[in-house]
Amino acid sequence: MAQVDKEQRKPEPGEIVAVIKRILAENGRDYMGQYALATVCLVAVAATTAFSAWIMRDIIDEIFYRENYGLVPYICGAIVAAFAIRGVASYGQAVILAKIGNNLVARYQQRLFDHLMKLGLDFYSSARSGQLAAQISQNVTGIRDMLSITLTSIARDAVSLIALVAVMIMQDPLLSVIGLLIGPPLVYSVNYLMRRLRRVTRESVEVNSHLFGAMQETVQGISIVKAFTMEEQLSAKMADLAAYAENRANRIARVSERLTPITEMLAGLAIAGVIAYAAYRAASAGQSPGSVFAFITALLLAYDPARRLARVQVNLERSLVNARMIYELLDMEPPQRDAPGAVPIEVGTGGVAFRDVSFSYAPDKPVLHDVSFDAGPGKVTAIVGSSGAGKSTLVALVQRFYDLDSGRIEIDGQDIAHVTKSSLRAKIAYVSQHPYLFEGTIRENIRYGRPDASDAEIEEAARLANADDFIARTAFGYDTLVGENGVTLSGGQRQRLSIARAIVRNAPILLLDEATSALDNESEAKVQDALEKVMKERTTIVIAHRLSTVVNADTIVVMEEGRVVEKGTHRDLIVDPAGLYARFHRLQGERSLELVDDARQAGETDA
Repeated sequence: MAQVDKEQRKPEPGEIVAVIKRILAENGRDYMGQYALATVCLVAVAATTAFSAWIMRDIIDEIFYRENYGLVPYICGAIVAAFAIRGVASYGQAVILAKIGNNLVARYQQRLFDHLMKLGLDFYSSARSGQLAAQISQNVTGIRDMLSITLTSIARDAVSLIALVAVMIMQDPLLSVIGLLIGPPLVYSVNYLMRRLRRVTRESVEVNSHLFGAMQETVQGISIVKAFTMEEQLSAKMADLAAYAENRANRIARVSERLTPITEMLAGLAIAGVIAYAAYRAASAGQSPGSVFAFITALLLAYDPARRLARVQVNLERSLVNARMIYELLDMEPPQRDAPGAVPIEVGTGGVAFRDVSFSYAPDKPVLHDVSFDAGPGKVTAIVGSSGAGKSTLVALVQRFYDLDSGRIEIDGQDIAHVTKSSLRAKIAYVSQHPYLFEGTIRENIRYGRPDASDAEIEEAARLANADDFIARTAFGYDTLVGENGVTLSGGQRQRLSIARAIVRNAPILLLDEATSALDNESEAKVQDALEKVMKERTTIVIAHRLSTVVNADTIVVMEEGRVVEKGTHRDLIVDPAGLYARFHRLQGERSLELVDDARQAGETDA
C-alpha cells in the first residue's frame, strides 16, 4: 500500500475555481445555449419555491383570519400554476443537465483515449493497464459533476435561498436575524470537513484503481492462476485490497456525512428559536398569524437549499480530486513529438541503415552501443543473439517508438528523426513475437493492417498467411468473433492472423520479431513459405532465436550485449568455429539431435 499511503499534494488556494474555469474555457462555448436554458429552468424552480412561502401570508390572513373567501379561486389557481411551472422547469433542467453531463463524459473519454494514443511506450511500461482503465472510469465523471454541482448550486439553491431569505426579511426582519445565526458555525464546519475529505478521497480513488487493476490482471492470466494453484494467494491479496478500499470508503462516508447532524442541529435550534419568539410576540402583541406562518414556511423551505449549499464545497472537493487526476493525465506531454519542419517520408526501395546508434531506456543503463549495419533494400536482414542483446530494441527504434541517444537511423537516406512518425509507421508492417488481437471479428482484426483493404485483399492475405484453412472451419468464417485478445483461438492461429494483418498492410518495410515462434513445425514451414513470397522486393528485418529460420537471409547481424559482433551470410559466419554465430549454431544443432534421439528412444520403448 506504499503507493496509496504516500503523502498527498497539498491543495492550492482557489484550486476549485481554477479547475472550473479551465473546464468552462474548454467546453463552455459549446454548451452556452443549453446552460442558459437550464439556468432559466433552475431560476423558475427557485422563484416558485419562494412564491409558495410568500403566498402563505395571504392564505392565513385573507382566507382564514379575515374570511375573504372570494380570493380562494385566485389563490388556488396561482398555487396550481406555480407547482405546474415548478414541475416542468424541474424536468427541463434535469434532462438538459443530464444531456450536457453525458456529452461531457463522452467527450473527455474520447479526449483521454486520443491523448493516451500520443504517449510513448515508456509511459505504458510503468503504468498498469487495469489501474489506468479504472482511474479513467472513476475520474472522468468528476468533470461533469463539477459543472453540474456549480450550476445547480448557483442557479437553483443560491437563488432559492436568496429569494426565501428576502421573503423572510419582508415578513419579519428581526426573526430573520435569529434564523440566520446558524451561518457562521456552518461555514466553519464545512471548511474543517473539506480539508480532511480531499486527502481521503484521493486515497480512495487510488486504492480502488489498484483493486480493479488486480481483478483485470487475474482475469487476463486465469490460465496461469489455475496452473500454479494461485487462487488462495490472489484471494488473500484481493481480500486485503477490498478491505482497504472498504476502510477508505467508510472513512469518506464518516467525514462527508458529519455535516448532516451538524446542519440538522443548527437548523433545529434556529427554527425552535424563531417559533418561540414568534409565539411570544403573538401572545404579547396580538400580531396576526399570517406573516409568522409565511416566515416559518420560508424558513422551512430555505432549509433544503441551505443544506445543499452547505454540502456544495464538500461535493466539489470530491469532484475536484477526480477532475484533477484526469487533468494530470491530460497534461502529460508526449515524450516524442515530430521535429519542427518534419515532412512525410518518401520510401522507394526501403533500405534501412543504422549509423553509430546508441540507446538506453534509463540513464546510465545503455542497451545499444554504436550499432551500425545496413538492411539492404529488398533484402532480408536477420538479427540474432542471446536474450538481452538488444534485438527487439532495434525493431522498436526503426518504428521510432523511442528517440536515440546518439547516431542516426536512415530509410532511403532520410533520417527518421526528421520525418513524421505517422508517415514512417505507415510504411512499415510489423509482426510481434506476442500476437495481439483486438475484440471483434477475424475480418476486422486483419483489416486493422489497412482500413481501406477490400474483403478480397483480406482473404488473400489470410491465404498467404496459411490462415484461411482454420478460418473456414470456424462457425461464421471471417465474421467469427475472436474474443478478448483472441481467446477463442490457439496461439498459432493468433500468430497467423497477425501475419495476415502485416501482409494486408502492403508496406515496403517488413519487421518480423520472432514471427513464427508460436507455430508448430508444420505451420511454421507453411507460413515461412508464405513470408518468403511476401518478403520479395521488400526490405525485411527478421529477429529470430532459431537459426534454422534465418539461414537463407541475405545478411545476418550477430549481436552481443548491445553491440554488433559479426555480420555476413550464414555460409560466411559458420566457417569460423570461434565465432558467436557458429557457437549458437552448434548449440542449437546439438539440442535438435538430442530431441531426435529422445523421440527415437521413446518410440522404441513404446514399441
